[in-house]
Amino acid sequence: MTRPPRGTVLGTREPLATRYDVALLDLDGVVYLGAQPIPGAADALAAARAAGMRLAFVTNNASRNPAAVAAHLVELGVPATVDDVVTSSQAAATVIAERCGTGARVLVTGTDALRAAIEQAGLRIVASADDRPDAVVQGYSPELRYADLAETALAVRGGALWVATNVDSTLPSPRGLLPGNGSLVAAVALATGRRPLVAGKPELPMHAEGVRRTAAHDPLVVGDRLDTDIEGAHAADTDSLLVLTGVTAAVDLVGAPRKHRPTYLSRDLAGLLARQPEVEAIQDGARCAAWTASAVTRANAVTVTVAGDGDAIDGLRAVLVAAWSANDAAGASSIDALVALRELGFA
Repeated sequence: MTRPPRGTVLGTREPLATRYDVALLDLDGVVYLGAQPIPGAADALAAARAAGMRLAFVTNNASRNPAAVAAHLVELGVPATVDDVVTSSQAAATVIAERCGTGARVLVTGTDALRAAIEQAGLRIVASADDRPDAVVQGYSPELRYADLAETALAVRGGALWVATNVDSTLPSPRGLLPGNGSLVAAVALATGRRPLVAGKPELPMHAEGVRRTAAHDPLVVGDRLDTDIEGAHAADTDSLLVLTGVTAAVDLVGAPRKHRPTYLSRDLAGLLARQPEVEAIQDGARCAAWTASAVTRANAVTVTVAGDGDAIDGLRAVLVAAWSANDAAGASSIDALVALRELGFA
């Protein structure tokens, strides 16, 4: 049977935990929110493991080493070892080793965790752009100084390979969103007129690092962000599960471009344990379980309505496929599904 194109919500006849061999799990917004566990996440992951699924925790956060990440997971009731954690620091180190060779000289702008990943890859850390580094790697550090950015810029201008662990523009904090590594990378880009190679999600090196370290044959990307987790899965031609416990709300999905559309959808990680009903395309809409969504296009604007009963997440699947199909056909200037989302309890 021919697989539908990516960007179409699929159903499964078996739980995802038995359909895929490895879950490549994002952390913040999926397993925990800051220091707090997401309710039910630990139990769902334990059940997925019991069903035979292996777990890898894949994070763009380059400021903490795998041991610290694993320890935090254990504190939250999720058994994890150093080998279960994949960071963008490790992915960046792999990129540099592959491009420049073992023993290459690297200027590091970032935390001790990033320095450790560079050394573990067989690379040699230098202190200054004056040491003529073969590469410079830039990761987030809360202790970053102007002098660090200046040294990075000098090394980039001197011809060093420039690798960024990630380019997330913001990072969450108890006080709100703060400038992330992408904002700091942008300063160097503006000063040098260059753009770095990016190791973290949604770029391929991060996905490749996770697959290599887990020896996954049929992985499933699990995340809460459309522009990193889901886009990264599309780039790697890999199926994905979006959970609604983090930054993405149902309304964000309605107008999502194809590269931001997940393969599967769940309220939380319990979705790893469940079968998902097929979403059937029908005339002017879609059907999922006992829900039917209809999309009407007028003057290049799409309006989506929904009717039915049962699990509201199935209704949301129908709404999304109806909205996406209508938008792809009409190139709509706007999509209004607010009433439908309210009826389902997602707005």
